[in-house]
Amino acid sequence: MQLEHKKIFRLKPTLSVDTLERKIRDRSARLGVIGLGYAGLPLAVEMARQGFQVTGIDIDGRRVESVNAGISYIRDVPDETLVNLVTKGSVRATQSFSAVEALDTISICVPTPLRKTKDPDLSYIIASAEAIRNHLTPGKLIILESSTYPGTTREVVLPILEKSGFMAGRDFSLAYAPERVDPGNQTYTTRNIPKVLGGITPRCTALATLLYQQFIERVVPMSSSESAEMVKLLENTFRSVNIALVNEIARMCQKFDINVWEIIEAAKSKPFGFMPFYPGPGLGGGHIPVGTHYLTWKARLNGFEPRLIELASAINAQMPEFTIGRVTDALNQQKKSLNGSRILALGITYKRDVSDTRESAALEVVMGLIEKGANVSYSDPYVRQVEFAEKVLCSSDLTPQILKSADCVLILTDHSSFDYSMVVSNSPLILDCRNALKEFSGSNVVPIN
Repeated sequence: MQLEHKKIFRLKPTLSVDTLERKIRDRSARLGVIGLGYAGLPLAVEMARQGFQVTGIDIDGRRVESVNAGISYIRDVPDETLVNLVTKGSVRATQSFSAVEALDTISICVPTPLRKTKDPDLSYIIASAEAIRNHLTPGKLIILESSTYPGTTREVVLPILEKSGFMAGRDFSLAYAPERVDPGNQTYTTRNIPKVLGGITPRCTALATLLYQQFIERVVPMSSSESAEMVKLLENTFRSVNIALVNEIARMCQKFDINVWEIIEAAKSKPFGFMPFYPGPGLGGGHIPVGTHYLTWKARLNGFEPRLIELASAINAQMPEFTIGRVTDALNQQKKSLNGSRILALGITYKRDVSDTRESAALEVVMGLIEKGANVSYSDPYVRQVEFAEKVLCSSDLTPQILKSADCVLILTDHSSFDYSMVVSNSPLILDCRNALKEFSGSNVVPIN
């Protein structure tokens, strides 16, 4: 994503906070969202539902066309909701960053992936900040929502914006408010998930708080942008560490010939001191594994060795290979070799009932099986095709015939739309990595542990 650099020198007028406050309260403020993905599009829709005019900016022309046609590509945003807002003129999308000039607030919801070296890749954040700077005018409120390490807002975004000649806290406001969306969750949505935020100055925090109070049920102001950034990483790391713990317990239970799912269910009966997490083929998604790498990178940069966090990441990273080993063992019991066997993978997204394959452990398992000589096909209602280095796989319809033709059916992601009764009835061998078949019994079902 390359954007033209413009160095602009301007006089420095005083920020009229009162004016923007009034516009936010009476819904006349024009809001913008950069990045119309899993976090950005639901945010833009919620803003518009509460009476604001919202402009979405995305470099992906297909997304822009889809939004303007009222066609949602995010499961959490129904087509009916989007088309109504677009028809009313409450939501529009564009690829042009010049739209920033007409906006009063801009929320940045762009990806923060990892480089091949596992270091943070802030290129999307930097490009967005540079684009805003090129069109920055006094009085704007800019909020970074992308998951990142503590210090990004102040150390990376702020200097870029202030190259415009304007000063944060005086000429414009800047804050960090991490997105906390859980794709596919129908109970907790953009509106009722509390919004944590912290500004570069107390003034920035107050203005960002006022904005989000208009369309989020609860806002939790923090003392600084760094504190808000750290909250997001604590949440991600908490899940990573606990998933690593239960993955290790699962592997241990396999050695003891104990059913780990039974153990977890029993532990859940304790009304305090325990929160259930579940094993699986690995950790995926665009937040938890990435967030822990961002945190450990920043910690090491500051002379701190986060040993527990790094160990948890290492344990989770071993699970795809462990899963491949379990497939091999299950086939061996059938006197079959993994090399040449027909493997049908059910679900390749990182979690159930979403189309997101970012950092998907299921994909890593599939690639590993292919590398070991297995003939792998997959079925996933949310992903039509996936591309590997030199191979393209297309999703197969789940039928009794395709199940019967597989030497092993591998449940990697437990989508609710799968007909598990049909799977059990027609599959010669099933390795269940998600306890999807807990209501079924049969000698052809093998648990991951």
